[in-house]
Amino acid sequence: MHTYALQTKKLNLFYGTFHALKNVDFHVFSKSITALIGPSGCGKSTLLRCFNRMNDLIDDIRVEGDIIVHNKKIADIDITKLRKKVGMVFQRPNPFPFSVYENMIYGLKVHGMGNKKHHKETVEKCLRAVGLFDELKDKLNTPALDLSEEIKQRLCIARVLTVEPEIILLDEPCSALDPIATMRVEELMMELKKDYTILIVTHNMQQAARVSNYTGFMLLGDLVEFDETSQIFTSPKDERTEGYITGRFG
Repeated sequence: MHTYALQTKKLNLFYGTFHALKNVDFHVFSKSITALIGPSGCGKSTLLRCFNRMNDLIDDIRVEGDIIVHNKKIADIDITKLRKKVGMVFQRPNPFPFSVYENMIYGLKVHGMGNKKHHKETVEKCLRAVGLFDELKDKLNTPALDLSEEIKQRLCIARVLTVEPEIILLDEPCSALDPIATMRVEELMMELKKDYTILIVTHNMQQAARVSNYTGFMLLGDLVEFDETSQIFTSPKDERTEGYITGRFG
């Protein structure tokens, strides 16, 4: 039986007077990849950011309805614990201006996790998980900002893994990458799905079709349709979904 890792019930979100999310009922199954697709400005990144309260950083925001992480309302979870449980990787790789190693242990230090021996083991384990250990083992003291865009993005995913999250939010993680690097990150997502729940926002419909188990289509703040990815891309129930997928708009 599938369990929900993430869920919203009648979620409404306003930026000032702008109604960005409208009565969104949404769920993400555990240990699966769920994609959110839709044209720019449709609310998909806003919905993604609800799950680790990144929207809290924006002024004049109002949220109504329920946001639930593993059956617990988000308002009842300490924000530091929430962000440990629900990691996020952004559109543009954002390593800190430190060495590769300092980037990797940053979260461990913030959360007071482990000692130096544990840190070293965790760094190796998480770099191996994203296929970077052999490449970076002799470069752990080099500045992370000197790495290629693809390696930076994989490093950012590895950095999220160090604090043992259960859920990973990916906000267009391949938009700054070339096709080969994109393929590598997609392969990584498929691998990580065995141990983590992944929610990805993507403009790239082919990417959603390739990597996700479930897809939600958003338009103007509405979740128009949500289903298994194969269903959404072969026989969507809503003509707006079909219009978007066949390229009639968006």
